[in-house]
Parts: sequence; structure tokens; C-alpha cells
Amino acid sequence: MRQIVLDTETTGLEPDQGHRVVELACVEIVSRQVTNRHLHLYLNPDRDSDPEALQVHGLTTEFLSGHPRFPEVAGQLMDFVRDAEVIIHNAAFDVKFLNAELNRAKLPPFTEICGKITDSLLVAREMFPGKRNNLDALCERFGISNAHRKLHGALLDSELLGEVWLAMTRGQDSLLDEPSDDTAHAPGAGGRAVQGGFDAAHLPIIQVDAQAMQAHEAYLDGLDKAAGKPCLWRRIDTPAEVDAPAQ
Repeated sequence: MRQIVLDTETTGLEPDQGHRVVELACVEIVSRQVTNRHLHLYLNPDRDSDPEALQVHGLTTEFLSGHPRFPEVAGQLMDFVRDAEVIIHNAAFDVKFLNAELNRAKLPPFTEICGKITDSLLVAREMFPGKRNNLDALCERFGISNAHRKLHGALLDSELLGEVWLAMTRGQDSLLDEPSDDTAHAPGAGGRAVQGGFDAAHLPIIQVDAQAMQAHEAYLDGLDKAAGKPCLWRRIDTPAEVDAPAQ
């Protein structure tokens, strides 16, 4: 599935109190590769940012007044995320703002436009319980440089989160990560994803030599001795030896 990493900056914390989105960015990931496609918008909120929010993103009312309002560019957002999996850090926050903006523009809620929403913060908390899991902490944990992140910015934060997300989920495609030098640049080689899906026919086949088979049999002998009966591997190989069901 096509994935979009999304981030917003806002005038405050609560859309119910009239706060608005002032910056929006989306970065595209296809086949676990960040592409050259992204969407980056500054938005005129028709109000000032709270002082605390302004300290975070630095986007002044004067600067934002020269940019379009959300309804003028909503179609760009909808087209970019349509049917994609959207990855957001602390998704509940951004989605409530996006839904509020879409509702003001008399458009469907965000969840009806994209294919799926994944909260990378919840994923990080499951992977690293009890630890700090904000974007800066995750960048440090995965060795991703964020030295240029002086203020929060939707595009920069989306780009960093894209790198973090790929690092966090690398184990999901471990067969795809390390093609040999001979096949790294060949289409469909080294077990990489090809047009139409994963091509298992190109996975390398490693033949087992006699020494490895002897070591394997010795290991199974040890399991048999410890269990007092043939281990499951050998019982599967010889169905007649499988324990009969209890009467």
C-alpha cells in the first residue's frame, strides 16, 4: 500500500476553541522507499497563534496572512492522501484538526478519504514501553540526525518521521533489506519487491552440505534425549511415530 507520512502545525491545542491548522505536510513512501513526491502547504488561519504554539513553530500571523485558506487547498490534500495508509505521530491530535478543517469546508472527514491511519506514537510505545517516544527521542534512538530541527516544521518533521518509521518497521521486510552486490540493482532481483508485488522466485537458495546435516542430526539427537521421545521435527518427518490420540 502507498504510505503517506503527515504532520501539521496549529495555532493552539483545541479546534473546538477555534484553533486552526497553519502548516500541513505529506511525504510519500512507496515500496518502503521515500519518493520525490510531497505536499507542503502554509495556511492562513484568520487568527493569531497562541504564544506557546508560536514558540513551537515560529509561523507569525503576518507571514501566514499571505497564504491560502484551508478550503482553497483542501482538494490538494484529499488527492494526495486518497486511499493511502497515512502515518501520523500522535494521530488523534492531527486528525481532530483535519476533521475540523474539512467539516468547515463541508467535506468528508479525513478517515473517509485515506485508506488507513497508523499512529506511529502508539507503535513506538509498544516497542519501547516506559521510554520517551517523541520524534526527537526516536531520532536519537535510531541514529537519525535532527540537528537542523530548531523549530517544529511540518515538512521537516514529516521527513524525519518517514526515516524513523522505516527504521522502526525494518524487521517487517528483513528478507528485502540486504540484496547481494550482484543483484542489488537488477529489477526484481535479490528478493526485492517488483512490479505487481513480491517476487519470491528470486530469493537465493542455499544448499545444505553434509557437515551441516550432521550437526543438525546431532542437535535433534539431543532434543530426543531431553524429551525422552522423538522431537516434533522427527515426528512430523515420520507420521507413524506421532503419538496416538487419547481414547
